[in-house]
Amino acid sequence: MKLSFNTWVYSGFPVWVPSYPLEEVIRRLSRMGYDGIEIGAAAPHAFPDYLSRERIGEIAAILKDNGIACSSMLPAPGGGPGFNVASPDRAEREAALDQYKKVADLCAAWGSPTLIYVAGWQVFGTGRKQAWDWSREALAALSTHVGKDLTIVVEPTSSDSNLIDHCDDMIELIDQVCAPNVAAMFDTFHTHYRNEVPTDYVYRLGDRLKHIHLSDSDRDPPGSGVVDFPSLIEALKETGYDGYLTMEIGFNRRSVEPDDMARRSLSYLKSII
Repeated sequence: MKLSFNTWVYSGFPVWVPSYPLEEVIRRLSRMGYDGIEIGAAAPHAFPDYLSRERIGEIAAILKDNGIACSSMLPAPGGGPGFNVASPDRAEREAALDQYKKVADLCAAWGSPTLIYVAGWQVFGTGRKQAWDWSREALAALSTHVGKDLTIVVEPTSSDSNLIDHCDDMIELIDQVCAPNVAAMFDTFHTHYRNEVPTDYVYRLGDRLKHIHLSDSDRDPPGSGVVDFPSLIEALKETGYDGYLTMEIGFNRRSVEPDDMARRSLSYLKSII
């Protein structure tokens, strides 16, 4: 298992500050000893429309020079543009799928093996089946666009959305799309929100599980709250998981010190792995 850190807490999304340039974040996480960095597709780091070909190449070189991998990428849903693949607004659905394709292209440029898929959310006045079908259609189209070299992982986001709420929803969506490059992930913050046991997800998903977000209660570093991470690590070892453990923490508020969160997370995870 390899350790990675998500850039949200460094990036000004969705809380505006703290905010650091992407190259600065890459250098800091590399010095700390992280194997990978999960890059969020939002300004000021990696919003696709703001990146020139030269800038994309520059970031690729910075990753290489600092010996750290781009472990995964994820979109920035919500906000002004929307980017909801299940929106009743056709223009928004099309823009959301286009955004995913642009992020997938960044994955290819930066060597990321994984693209996270947030399945959207049901808007008032839209039936759940219709919202589900729109999301399924978008995921199927995206899986065709990215080909076999990039894995799309579906994330249940129960604390933030209302469509893919738990493990069964995720499995159902993956089964319906039925593509070899579509797999599963989960975030311990969302399992805690639902009062679920993270190890249950590990055993149920088995070899479908290709990515994990780690966060304790209130998006705090692992080991500082109530989530049973030692049992989770043991379950992952037992099932042969060899992907990234990615910290997605601290981005829900301004009162954080990103470097401190990153260091504490790394130290704790190394102690139990």
